[in-house]
Amino acid sequence: MNTSRYRVKEGEKIDLAKFPTGCDVEQLDKKKVKNEEMPKMLAEMNDWQEKLCADNHYGIVVVLQAMDAAGKDGTVKHVFTSMNPAGVHVHSFKQPSVEEKDHDYLWRVNKALPGRGEIAIFNRSHYEDVIVTQIHDIIKSEGMPKKLISHDIWDQRYRQICDWERYLTENGFLFIKIFLHVSKDEQKKRLIDRIVTKQKNWKFSMADINERKYWDRYQKIYGEVLGATSTKYAPWYIVPADDKWYTRYVVAQIVLDTLRYIKPSFPKLAPEVEEQLKQFRALLKEVDLDDLKTIEQAIDKK
Repeated sequence: MNTSRYRVKEGEKIDLAKFPTGCDVEQLDKKKVKNEEMPKMLAEMNDWQEKLCADNHYGIVVVLQAMDAAGKDGTVKHVFTSMNPAGVHVHSFKQPSVEEKDHDYLWRVNKALPGRGEIAIFNRSHYEDVIVTQIHDIIKSEGMPKKLISHDIWDQRYRQICDWERYLTENGFLFIKIFLHVSKDEQKKRLIDRIVTKQKNWKFSMADINERKYWDRYQKIYGEVLGATSTKYAPWYIVPADDKWYTRYVVAQIVLDTLRYIKPSFPKLAPEVEEQLKQFRALLKEVDLDDLKTIEQAIDKK
């Protein structure tokens, strides 16, 4: 599918009320997507990831931002668990610690960046410092010098984030930024489900209920942030989140598009290594399989 329909254009003014929260593709077969298309996509993602790791040139940062109960954890579980966990790292950014507050707001995020050949998934991210911090006016308690907290502090941070993401992109670390767009009604259903379903009680947090009171404010700020920080080199995607199967399908496609764009490949072996392999292959042809089994059995007994 063409995911450009969800991509935020650079400089675009965003009103989230105008964006779909559910599957907006007509005649899409849910059963076929779940049982046929998704397994194929995940298998291809796994193949590309192996090459990404072996190639060791690019790194990928997947940013997941959303309102509470929009499905960030489920997206990670269903889209990325088919990959080799050795090359995929998930980082959840919660309320900053005392140590983190003693540094600039990007300090803790820099520590979580992937190495070349790796994929880092940010469950919430540096964008918390221009969303939650702004909504609750937390910046005044984060140690910033008062004279630096001006009326245009958020515009400054938007610029800083764009500059930082551009710097990383130009050094081979690409961003996939996804906003999971859930409706207020669907969020309500999911929060209630966490209360009434025993297996989901552990997910319940009173903080989620309290944050719901700021719904309209969040929608406004998110729209501003998405429009101000979506760039050609690090665009945002506003992905419908009411239908979980569709959300995961779209996210998988966006990730797959990025891997196809990078097009990593297995590195060519050095000439001397190729020659050694050639000799080993010739040697293997001369080995009697029955003799090989006898040697293996002898080793196992030891």
